[in-house]
Amino acid sequence: QVQLVESGGGLVQAGGSLRVSCRASGRTVSSYAMGWFRQAPGKEREFVAAINRSGGSTSYADSVKGRFTISRDITKNTGYLQMNSLKPEDTAVYYCAARTGSRGSFYFNEYDYWGQGTQVTVSS
Repeated sequence: QVQLVESGGGLVQAGGSLRVSCRASGRTVSSYAMGWFRQAPGKEREFVAAINRSGGSTSYADSVKGRFTISRDITKNTGYLQMNSLKPEDTAVYYCAARTGSRGSFYFNEYDYWGQGTQVTVSS
């Protein structure tokens, strides 16, 4: 079993950058495929990005493609989501998640473990 803790959220102006982190404990991040999801007020949780268990394949939602980058550092047992060219519509609580399958998934119900979330607010 793995525990996930996000950090790094905050307030940033439109066009700015932010990196959120997801520190894992209990198991190594290389044991899981990982994903990032977000949820804005009044909206459903939506897929943002995923990385497969080997770390060799990534996928992104169309809305963030070219602006966000998912990665992980095995030595720090931490996953990251680098967010550039942020827009007000990126404002949401961002969650990291892990699943025991080898591939990342677009579907939140296919993930087994979740962090508590970190708030990202982009001002116009």
